[in-house]
Amino acid sequence: MDVVGLHRRACAEFGARVKVVDADQWHAPTPCEEWDVRDLVAHLVDECRWTPELLAGRTIEEVADALAGDPLGDDPVAAWDEAVTAATAAAGAVDPERTVHLSFGDCPARYYLTQLTADHLIHAWDLARAIGTDEVLDAELVEEIARWFAHEEQEHYRPAGVIGDRQPVPADAGSQARLLAAFGRRP
Repeated sequence: MDVVGLHRRACAEFGARVKVVDADQWHAPTPCEEWDVRDLVAHLVDECRWTPELLAGRTIEEVADALAGDPLGDDPVAAWDEAVTAATAAAGAVDPERTVHLSFGDCPARYYLTQLTADHLIHAWDLARAIGTDEVLDAELVEEIARWFAHEEQEHYRPAGVIGDRQPVPADAGSQARLLAAFGRRP
């Protein structure tokens, strides 16, 4: 799995939807019940702002104060563009085996980038659903993240409570519907 390329593509999936948010949609509800569209975009902008710092080997404690506050300011689209440009540049420059210090412990950059890829991909669907735009995700990304998540769901995500309950899907559901359901979405 080319984690750098997949990360870049997942960021593009999310970014394409950020670019088409209408001015009156920033406070629309999303499938993430606690977030509106602005909150969802802020979450991903925050992730992108953290990415270069963590890939450089810094700890959460070392950078938390510098990254506190509203990441979107007055121009959420510009905030996204700036943050994602820095994040994808950092991802492209890092050794995939470099140690990254996350809240749950240390891991290789490869693992961190895969987590980010999954988050951007699933939230691209969340944003699309919230603003009523194309919900079809990159099929290769869906397949790669589904393979990775088959293990992660039970080992890390579900026990940590960071995703909703797995949702039922019909026997003939496609890969995207199955992945979304695994992440607690109702496609």
